[in-house]
Amino acid sequence: MKAQINDTEIFYTESGDPTKTSVVFIHGFPFSHAIWQKQIKALGDDFHCIAYDFRGMGESCVGDGQYSLEGHVDDLVALLDFLQIDQAVIVGLSMGGYIALRALQRNPERFLAVALCDTRSEEDDNAARIKRANAAQSVKKEGAAAFAEGFLPAVFSEASITNNVPGVGMIKQIISKNAPLAIAGNLIAMAARTDTTASLKDIAVPTLILVGEKDKLTTPEDARNLQNQIKGSVLHVVPDAAHLSNLENPEFFNARLLEFLHSTK
Repeated sequence: MKAQINDTEIFYTESGDPTKTSVVFIHGFPFSHAIWQKQIKALGDDFHCIAYDFRGMGESCVGDGQYSLEGHVDDLVALLDFLQIDQAVIVGLSMGGYIALRALQRNPERFLAVALCDTRSEEDDNAARIKRANAAQSVKKEGAAAFAEGFLPAVFSEASITNNVPGVGMIKQIISKNAPLAIAGNLIAMAARTDTTASLKDIAVPTLILVGEKDKLTTPEDARNLQNQIKGSVLHVVPDAAHLSNLENPEFFNARLLEFLHSTK
C-alpha cells in the first residue's frame, strides 16, 4: 500500500489486529521493509504491525534524492497521522534507529516504547562523513549492484556470508534494486544527521536495545553507551550476529523483542 504524504509516496505494509498495540518497524540503510518479515510473522495477531520504506528506499518514491533525517522523521509522523495511529511502539535498526531517536526527541508524545537495534546516538565524525561522501559518488558512478557487493561484508558476519544465510541474498537483491540517487541521498542524510546523545536521558518510555555481538558498524560498546544513558533500558547482545542481527539470528532477536513488547502492554 502507498500513503501520499509530504508531497511523496511512502510504501507500507500493514498486518495483525488493528485494535491491538501498533508496532512500526523502520529498516536500516540501504534496505527496505522486507527485512522485517520474520519479526512481523513472529508478532502474528498479537500486535498491529506497520513496516514501511523510508523515502527513496524500496518501493517508496525516490524524488529528488535530497533527503535528511529531519525529513524522514516528518514522514514517520505523517504516516502515523495517515494511519490514524495516535501512539505506537517504534522498532528501528541502524539508520532506522537514527530516525527513531530523533523522532523520540522531537515528538515523544507519539511513542509508547522503542526498540533500538544495531544503532547509536552519536553523529558522524569527519572521517565517517568523508567516507559517506566518497561512497555517494561511487554508487552514482558504479551502480547499486556494485555498491551491494562491497556493502555486504560490512553488515554480515563472515560466517553468515560463508554459510550463505538466506538473508544475505535477500539484502543483496534489495540494495541492487534501489536507485543509486536514493542510496547517495541517504548517505548524505546520515552524514548530516544531528547528535541525539544529549537527549537520551530524557527518554521516558520503555526501551529495548539489541546489538549483534559481531557488529562492527554500531558495536556492542555503542549499545552499552545507549543503555548507560537511557534510564531503565534493557540490553541484549545477539549471539552469532553482526549488524543485521534480526536476520542473522532471528530466533534470539524475536524472543527478546516479543518479551519486551508483551511487557509494555
